[in-house]
Amino acid sequence: MAAVADSLCLTASAVSQQISQLEEEVGLPLTERQGRGVRLTRAGEVLVEHTERLMMVLDEAKADLAHLKSEIAGVLRVAVFPTVAAALLPHVVNALRETYPYLQIMLDELEPSDGLTSLGSWQSDVSFVDDLSLQLSAKQSSAEYVHILDDYLYALLPENHALAEKQTLSIAALRDEQWALDSASSVYAEFVQNLCRRAGYEPKVNANCRGVEVVSAMVSAGCSVTVMPGLRIAYRLNKVAAVKLAPEVKRRISIAYRKGERNHPAVRVFVEQAVKSAIELGLANEVGA
Repeated sequence: MAAVADSLCLTASAVSQQISQLEEEVGLPLTERQGRGVRLTRAGEVLVEHTERLMMVLDEAKADLAHLKSEIAGVLRVAVFPTVAAALLPHVVNALRETYPYLQIMLDELEPSDGLTSLGSWQSDVSFVDDLSLQLSAKQSSAEYVHILDDYLYALLPENHALAEKQTLSIAALRDEQWALDSASSVYAEFVQNLCRRAGYEPKVNANCRGVEVVSAMVSAGCSVTVMPGLRIAYRLNKVAAVKLAPEVKRRISIAYRKGERNHPAVRVFVEQAVKSAIELGLANEVGA
Protein backbone atom coordinates (compact mmCIF):
# COMPACT_ATOMS: atom_id res chain seq x y z
CA MET A 1 0.00 0.00 0.00
CA ALA A 2 2.82 2.39 0.88
CA ALA A 3 4.63 1.70 -2.40
CA VAL A 4 1.47 2.32 -4.44
CA ALA A 5 0.81 5.52 -2.51
CA ASP A 6 4.36 6.76 -3.14
CA SER A 7 4.22 6.04 -6.88
CA LEU A 8 0.85 7.81 -7.24
CA CYS A 9 1.68 10.71 -4.89
CA LEU A 10 -1.23 9.78 -2.62
CA THR A 11 -1.58 8.83 1.02
CA ALA A 12 -1.88 5.16 1.94
CA SER A 13 -5.36 5.81 3.31
CA ALA A 14 -6.45 7.31 -0.04
CA VAL A 15 -5.26 4.18 -1.84
CA SER A 16 -7.11 1.99 0.67
CA GLN A 17 -10.29 4.01 0.13
CA GLN A 18 -10.02 3.62 -3.65
CA ILE A 19 -9.65 -0.15 -3.29
CA SER A 20 -12.63 -0.28 -0.91
CA GLN A 21 -14.72 1.62 -3.47
CA LEU A 22 -13.69 -0.84 -6.19
CA GLU A 23 -14.63 -3.76 -3.95
CA GLU A 24 -18.07 -2.28 -3.43
CA GLU A 25 -18.53 -1.87 -7.18
CA VAL A 26 -17.50 -5.43 -8.10
CA GLY A 27 -19.04 -7.05 -5.03
CA LEU A 28 -15.89 -9.09 -4.26
CA PRO A 29 -12.81 -8.61 -2.07
CA LEU A 30 -9.82 -7.58 -4.20
CA THR A 31 -7.10 -7.78 -1.55
CA GLU A 32 -6.41 -9.85 1.54
CA ARG A 33 -3.90 -9.57 4.32
CA GLN A 34 -0.63 -11.49 4.08
CA GLY A 35 1.65 -11.00 7.05
CA ARG A 36 2.18 -7.27 7.53
CA GLY A 37 1.10 -6.47 3.98
CA VAL A 38 -1.64 -7.35 1.50
CA ARG A 39 -1.87 -9.38 -1.67
CA LEU A 40 -4.40 -9.56 -4.49
CA THR A 41 -7.20 -12.08 -4.30
CA ARG A 42 -8.08 -14.07 -7.42
CA ALA A 43 -10.75 -11.44 -8.19
CA GLY A 44 -8.08 -8.74 -7.87
CA GLU A 45 -5.76 -10.61 -10.23
CA VAL A 46 -8.56 -10.97 -12.81
CA LEU A 47 -9.33 -7.24 -12.58
CA VAL A 48 -5.63 -6.36 -13.04
CA GLU A 49 -5.41 -8.60 -16.12
CA HIS A 50 -8.40 -6.88 -17.71
CA THR A 51 -7.11 -3.44 -16.73
CA GLU A 52 -3.74 -4.11 -18.39
CA ARG A 53 -5.53 -5.09 -21.62
CA LEU A 54 -7.70 -1.98 -21.47
CA MET A 55 -4.68 0.25 -20.88
CA MET A 56 -2.92 -1.38 -23.84
CA VAL A 57 -5.87 -0.50 -26.07
CA LEU A 58 -5.76 3.09 -24.78
CA ASP A 59 -2.01 3.21 -25.50
CA GLU A 60 -2.68 1.97 -29.05
CA ALA A 61 -5.34 4.65 -29.52
CA LYS A 62 -2.92 7.30 -28.28
CA ALA A 63 -0.25 6.05 -30.69
CA ASP A 64 -2.68 6.05 -33.65
CA LEU A 65 -3.77 9.61 -32.87
CA ALA A 66 -0.15 10.72 -32.56
CA HIS A 67 0.45 9.44 -36.12
CA LEU A 68 -2.15 11.92 -37.40
CA LYS A 69 -0.19 14.92 -36.13
CA SER A 70 2.02 16.72 -38.60
CA GLU A 71 4.81 17.07 -36.00
CA ILE A 72 6.30 14.68 -33.48
CA ALA A 73 5.65 16.71 -30.36
CA GLY A 74 4.73 16.53 -26.71
CA VAL A 75 6.53 15.15 -23.66
CA LEU A 76 8.28 11.76 -23.56
CA ARG A 77 9.03 10.60 -20.03
CA VAL A 78 12.21 8.50 -19.80
CA ALA A 79 13.28 6.44 -16.77
CA VAL A 80 17.03 5.88 -16.91
CA PHE A 81 19.67 4.63 -14.48
CA PRO A 82 22.81 6.70 -13.75
CA THR A 83 25.42 4.98 -15.93
CA VAL A 84 23.31 5.20 -19.09
CA ALA A 85 22.06 8.67 -18.15
CA ALA A 86 25.62 10.01 -18.04
CA ALA A 87 27.14 8.12 -20.97
CA LEU A 88 24.33 8.07 -23.54
CA LEU A 89 21.33 10.28 -22.79
CA PRO A 90 22.85 13.75 -23.38
CA HIS A 91 23.75 12.71 -26.94
CA VAL A 92 20.26 11.28 -27.51
CA VAL A 93 18.50 14.37 -26.16
CA ASN A 94 20.58 16.80 -28.24
CA ALA A 95 20.11 14.77 -31.43
CA LEU A 96 16.34 14.60 -30.96
CA ARG A 97 16.14 18.30 -30.12
CA GLU A 98 17.71 19.16 -33.47
CA THR A 99 15.42 16.88 -35.48
CA TYR A 100 12.20 17.20 -33.47
CA PRO A 101 12.20 20.63 -31.76
CA TYR A 102 8.66 20.17 -30.42
CA LEU A 103 9.44 16.90 -28.66
CA GLN A 104 10.47 17.38 -25.03
CA ILE A 105 12.42 14.61 -23.30
CA MET A 106 11.90 14.48 -19.53
CA LEU A 107 14.42 12.29 -17.68
CA ASP A 108 13.78 10.61 -14.35
CA GLU A 109 16.84 8.94 -12.80
CA LEU A 110 15.75 5.55 -11.48
CA GLU A 111 17.41 2.20 -10.95
CA PRO A 112 16.35 -0.38 -13.59
CA SER A 113 13.86 -2.25 -11.39
CA ASP A 114 12.26 1.03 -10.29
CA GLY A 115 12.19 2.22 -13.90
CA LEU A 116 10.31 -0.90 -14.94
CA THR A 117 7.80 -0.29 -12.14
CA SER A 118 7.46 3.31 -13.32
CA LEU A 119 6.74 2.08 -16.83
CA GLY A 120 4.15 -0.38 -15.60
CA SER A 121 2.35 2.31 -13.61
CA TRP A 122 2.31 4.74 -16.57
CA GLN A 123 4.67 7.15 -14.80
CA SER A 124 7.18 6.74 -17.64
CA ASP A 125 6.85 6.15 -21.39
CA VAL A 126 10.14 4.29 -21.88
CA SER A 127 12.60 2.83 -19.39
CA PHE A 128 16.22 1.71 -19.63
CA VAL A 129 16.70 -1.67 -17.97
CA ASP A 130 19.44 -4.26 -17.66
CA ASP A 131 19.27 -8.02 -17.43
CA LEU A 132 20.78 -8.03 -13.93
CA SER A 133 17.61 -6.38 -12.65
CA LEU A 134 15.31 -8.42 -14.85
CA GLN A 135 16.76 -11.64 -13.42
CA LEU A 136 15.44 -10.62 -10.02
CA SER A 137 12.15 -9.04 -11.11
CA ALA A 138 10.03 -10.84 -13.70
CA LYS A 139 9.70 -9.14 -17.07
CA GLN A 140 6.40 -7.38 -17.50
CA SER A 141 4.19 -9.14 -20.04
CA SER A 142 2.85 -5.76 -21.16
CA ALA A 143 6.32 -4.49 -22.12
CA GLU A 144 8.64 -5.00 -25.09
CA TYR A 145 12.42 -4.66 -25.07
CA VAL A 146 14.94 -3.35 -27.62
CA HIS A 147 18.60 -4.21 -27.03
CA ILE A 148 20.87 -1.14 -26.99
CA LEU A 149 24.33 -2.33 -25.92
CA ASP A 150 26.33 -4.80 -23.85
CA ASP A 151 28.25 -3.32 -20.92
CA TYR A 152 31.26 -5.38 -19.77
CA LEU A 153 32.49 -5.43 -16.19
CA TYR A 154 35.98 -4.44 -15.01
CA ALA A 155 37.98 -4.91 -11.84
CA LEU A 156 39.08 -1.54 -10.43
CA LEU A 157 42.38 -1.53 -8.56
CA PRO A 158 44.74 1.11 -7.14
CA GLU A 159 47.12 2.07 -9.97
CA ASN A 160 50.14 0.71 -8.03
CA HIS A 161 48.47 -2.61 -7.21
CA ALA A 162 50.45 -5.75 -8.09
CA LEU A 163 47.67 -6.87 -10.46
CA ALA A 164 47.08 -3.49 -12.12
CA GLU A 165 49.20 -4.30 -15.18
CA LYS A 166 47.32 -7.48 -16.02
CA GLN A 167 45.39 -7.61 -19.31
CA THR A 168 42.52 -9.50 -17.68
CA LEU A 169 41.64 -10.67 -14.18
CA SER A 170 39.41 -13.35 -12.76
CA ILE A 171 37.14 -12.74 -9.80
CA ALA A 172 39.03 -15.52 -8.02
CA ALA A 173 42.24 -13.45 -8.20
CA LEU A 174 40.64 -10.87 -5.89
CA ARG A 175 39.89 -13.37 -3.12
CA ASP A 176 42.23 -11.77 -0.54
CA GLU A 177 41.32 -8.14 -1.25
CA GLN A 178 39.20 -5.68 0.71
CA TRP A 179 36.15 -4.62 -1.30
CA ALA A 180 34.24 -1.36 -1.71
CA LEU A 181 30.70 -1.87 -3.05
CA ASP A 182 28.29 0.61 -4.54
CA SER A 183 25.18 -0.21 -2.53
CA ALA A 184 23.03 2.53 -4.09
CA SER A 185 21.66 -0.33 -6.19
CA SER A 186 21.13 -3.36 -3.98
CA VAL A 187 20.61 -5.47 -7.11
CA TYR A 188 24.07 -4.66 -8.47
CA ALA A 189 25.81 -5.04 -5.10
CA GLU A 190 24.21 -8.46 -4.65
CA PHE A 191 25.24 -9.42 -8.20
CA VAL A 192 28.91 -8.60 -7.47
CA GLN A 193 28.83 -10.51 -4.21
CA ASN A 194 27.34 -13.51 -6.00
CA LEU A 195 30.19 -13.39 -8.53
CA CYS A 196 32.61 -13.78 -5.63
CA ARG A 197 30.56 -16.56 -4.06
CA ARG A 198 30.53 -18.49 -7.32
CA ALA A 199 34.32 -18.13 -7.32
CA GLY A 200 34.38 -19.82 -3.92
CA TYR A 201 34.64 -17.02 -1.38
CA GLU A 202 32.70 -14.34 0.47
CA PRO A 203 34.10 -10.87 -0.35
CA LYS A 204 35.59 -8.96 2.58
CA VAL A 205 33.71 -5.67 2.29
CA ASN A 206 35.27 -2.70 4.07
CA ALA A 207 33.08 -0.02 2.45
CA ASN A 208 29.37 -0.03 1.62
CA CYS A 209 28.98 3.17 -0.38
CA ARG A 210 26.03 5.07 -1.78
CA GLY A 211 27.65 6.13 -5.02
CA VAL A 212 30.57 5.70 -7.38
CA GLU A 213 32.44 8.73 -6.01
CA VAL A 214 33.16 7.16 -2.62
CA VAL A 215 33.88 3.75 -4.17
CA SER A 216 36.46 5.24 -6.57
CA ALA A 217 38.00 7.28 -3.73
CA MET A 218 38.47 4.12 -1.66
CA VAL A 219 40.10 2.36 -4.61
CA SER A 220 42.37 5.25 -5.62
CA ALA A 221 43.54 5.60 -2.00
CA GLY A 222 44.56 1.93 -1.96
CA CYS A 223 41.94 0.95 0.61
CA SER A 224 39.81 -1.33 -1.56
CA VAL A 225 39.14 -2.95 -4.91
CA THR A 226 35.80 -3.20 -6.68
CA VAL A 227 34.04 -4.26 -9.88
CA MET A 228 32.29 -1.71 -12.08
CA PRO A 229 30.54 -1.69 -15.47
CA GLY A 230 32.45 -0.27 -18.42
CA LEU A 231 30.03 2.65 -18.74
CA ARG A 232 30.98 3.72 -15.23
CA ILE A 233 34.64 4.00 -16.17
CA ALA A 234 34.10 5.71 -19.52
CA TYR A 235 35.58 8.79 -17.84
CA ARG A 236 39.08 8.47 -16.43
CA LEU A 237 39.32 7.81 -12.71
CA ASN A 238 42.39 9.23 -10.97
CA LYS A 239 44.95 6.72 -9.67
CA VAL A 240 42.73 3.79 -10.60
CA ALA A 241 43.50 0.92 -12.99
CA ALA A 242 40.64 -0.83 -14.80
CA VAL A 243 41.22 -4.47 -15.81
CA LYS A 244 38.62 -6.40 -17.78
CA LEU A 245 37.23 -9.50 -16.09
CA ALA A 246 37.93 -12.90 -17.61
CA PRO A 247 35.88 -14.87 -18.30
CA GLU A 248 33.89 -11.90 -19.58
CA VAL A 249 31.01 -10.69 -17.45
CA LYS A 250 28.51 -8.32 -19.00
CA ARG A 251 25.08 -6.84 -18.54
CA ARG A 252 22.66 -6.46 -21.44
CA ILE A 253 21.10 -2.98 -21.56
CA SER A 254 17.75 -2.50 -23.26
CA ILE A 255 14.92 0.00 -23.61
CA ALA A 256 11.50 -1.13 -22.43
CA TYR A 257 8.22 0.34 -23.58
CA ARG A 258 4.58 -0.69 -23.33
CA LYS A 259 3.38 -2.97 -26.15
CA GLY A 260 0.46 -0.69 -26.92
CA GLU A 261 2.90 2.10 -27.76
CA ARG A 262 5.23 0.15 -30.05
CA ASN A 263 4.08 2.36 -32.97
CA HIS A 264 3.92 5.65 -31.08
CA PRO A 265 6.00 8.13 -33.13
CA ALA A 266 7.79 9.65 -30.12
CA VAL A 267 8.66 6.23 -28.67
CA ARG A 268 9.82 5.00 -32.08
CA VAL A 269 12.15 7.94 -32.79
CA PHE A 270 13.56 7.82 -29.25
CA VAL A 271 14.42 4.14 -29.50
CA GLU A 272 15.92 4.59 -32.97
CA GLN A 273 18.05 7.53 -31.80
CA ALA A 274 19.22 5.67 -28.69
CA VAL A 275 20.47 2.79 -30.86
CA LYS A 276 22.11 5.24 -33.28
CA SER A 277 23.76 7.26 -30.50
CA ALA A 278 25.15 4.13 -28.84
CA ILE A 279 26.84 3.26 -32.14
CA GLU A 280 28.08 6.80 -32.82
CA LEU A 281 29.58 7.07 -29.33
CA GLY A 282 31.26 3.69 -29.70
CA LEU A 283 29.28 2.26 -26.80
CA ALA A 284 27.49 -0.43 -28.79
CA ASN A 285 30.67 -1.97 -30.18
CA GLU A 286 33.52 -0.75 -27.99
CA VAL A 287 32.40 -1.06 -24.37
CA GLY A 288 34.41 -4.05 -23.30
CA ALA A 289 36.51 -4.16 -26.48
